[in-house]
Amino acid sequence: MDNDINILWKEIAHDLSSVSALWQLFIIGAVLAVSGLLNLHLRKQIAAGRVNIVYKMLLGGIERLFFPLTAFLMLLITRLVLEHWMHVGLIKLSVRMLLAMVVIRSLVYVLRYVFSPGAWLHSFERIIAWSVWVIVALHISGFLDPALQILEDVKFSVGKQKLNLLLLLQGSLTIVITMLAALWLSRMIELRLMAVTNINGNWRVIMVKLVRMVAIVIALLMSMAAVGIDVTMLSVFGGALGVGLGFGLQKIASNYVSGFIILMDKSLHMGDLITIGDHHGVVQELRSRYMILQKPDATEIIIPNEKMITDVVINHTSAVHTAKVPIPIQISYESDLDLAIQLLKEIGRTHERTIQDDAAVDVTIKSFGQNGIDLVLAIWVPNPEEGTAKLQSDIYYEIWRRFKANNIRIPYPQQDVRIISSPNAVNGEA
Repeated sequence: MDNDINILWKEIAHDLSSVSALWQLFIIGAVLAVSGLLNLHLRKQIAAGRVNIVYKMLLGGIERLFFPLTAFLMLLITRLVLEHWMHVGLIKLSVRMLLAMVVIRSLVYVLRYVFSPGAWLHSFERIIAWSVWVIVALHISGFLDPALQILEDVKFSVGKQKLNLLLLLQGSLTIVITMLAALWLSRMIELRLMAVTNINGNWRVIMVKLVRMVAIVIALLMSMAAVGIDVTMLSVFGGALGVGLGFGLQKIASNYVSGFIILMDKSLHMGDLITIGDHHGVVQELRSRYMILQKPDATEIIIPNEKMITDVVINHTSAVHTAKVPIPIQISYESDLDLAIQLLKEIGRTHERTIQDDAAVDVTIKSFGQNGIDLVLAIWVPNPEEGTAKLQSDIYYEIWRRFKANNIRIPYPQQDVRIISSPNAVNGEA
């Protein structure tokens, strides 16, 4: 058993037989109570919006992390102060347990901050929690050093390099922690950049993606150097990657390049109302490999960026973020055409979503149809990403009501069948 752990357990055994244990338990309980009250107060401050947004982003899952962190710091300071006058074995043990909680909740917070929620994430969080508690249990029981020695004795070779299981686990842990730190930092920068409104949205997305790529590359190089892997091996990997891009990864590379082209030429923006092929909806997100298009029924479609370059894309959103909504209507030939056009213009102008401009509403005669005169009411509206289904429903309802009040008929398909009798049929009847 490790000498420090042996001393710790002797202190705890001595404290349990004296009044010192009661004082330590009282101090531990008081620290936990104060930490709980501080955590509750900070939650209320955040809920009331009195905490700076920077602190919100830095702490994120503060309701889970703040409690063990404050308790750990307070108990650590208490231990440093009291160990000169009394045994603090129980406090030392509590400090170790709280440190394990801080590590677990910090890692869980980073994972939830970087990745989207999912079943795999919850499973990974449980694995992290169990792993940390097993390490703490081995440390407290004094079996951590023997366990590490067993892992170090398991040796194997990879080429000319000799490795052991402990080194492999340490390297994997270093890479994972470094990558998580890089992703967390890039996520922080992403939130700050996306909040800057005086920069074009596409350029913000480009900067976010570049920051993330640079952070991941730097983290990978740092972790490889820390583990002891020769960085010059990347030249071989780069050659293999080039061959892969030329064959199996060609489509993936094309989607990534197309994504940067779309962002840089500013042909599409988040919030644009577009039509591509049979799909019509609002651009929700522009990513490196694909675009997320939200349809009017709230379903989301993932479209590879390459299709946005090679296929015809109709953008219904103008540079000033407005769109024209055509509403076709047909009236009978017997109805008053001038009155119908006047009513349609009034209906279009009075709708709450119509832009307040004389040119925002227009009525045109499309054609003389088989059953009536085909008209098109065109309305310019702002924020087309909010959808047009309700707008068209409101307009059609008002058209029906106003046309009915003014005796303007909306025709329905009719067919006149004329039976012409032949002379032979007439003679036969005679």
